[in-house]
Amino acid sequence: MYSIVAENLTKKFGDFTSVDHINFQVKQGEIFGFLGANGAGKTTAIRMLCGLLRPTSGVATVAGYDVKTQAKFVKRHIGYMSQRFSLYNDLTLFENMQLFGTVYGIPKAELKDRIHQSLKELQMDDKANTLVYSIPLGWKQKLAFATAMLHRPQIVFLDEPTSGVDPIVRREFWNMIYHAASQGVTIFVTTHYMDEAEYCERISIMESGQLKIIGKPADIKAEMGVDSIADVFVKFVRR
Repeated sequence: MYSIVAENLTKKFGDFTSVDHINFQVKQGEIFGFLGANGAGKTTAIRMLCGLLRPTSGVATVAGYDVKTQAKFVKRHIGYMSQRFSLYNDLTLFENMQLFGTVYGIPKAELKDRIHQSLKELQMDDKANTLVYSIPLGWKQKLAFATAMLHRPQIVFLDEPTSGVDPIVRREFWNMIYHAASQGVTIFVTTHYMDEAEYCERISIMESGQLKIIGKPADIKAEMGVDSIADVFVKFVRR
């Protein structure tokens, strides 16, 4: 079963083609890495898949819903975490989760318990009434991910979620990703850390709006005769 399907998905801004007829599928519960240099078209593609940007042409379905005609249903079934911290610094941890949980339509009777359980899993339950601005960046990123998961989405889009955090927090963050995937949640993640690409079940590489490479990391490395995804990326760019 596919959670995400894109067929000739295209986005143009005037004469400029940001995303150029891309085709791929992502299975339910898969961790899919979406790689590419800045300006390759990754964020534009994600915004279309999230129902935030209308495609110029092509077809895409997310959680079974058409991103063009059923965007509001797409939004109900996904979580999204941007590369910039998206929670409110002048609210407490609990208040942030309460706000987003209410927006997601979680019943009030369940919301409080979900928040406390989530904070407990993050080992932040004693910080529930702490203002977000005062906690470290790594904690903020883990909190943002937990908030995106609060309404139990089928698919989570993560746009460079570990940018700027230290290696230990990155490892902890990926443990959270693995746990979510083990529960059947589809993870669609972009990253500039090539070692993180190795953690994905499949990866793709975009260049100039087109998907140039897609497959399992081990298969891609073997095909290109290199030992790491970082080497794949360097060889691909030079080629």
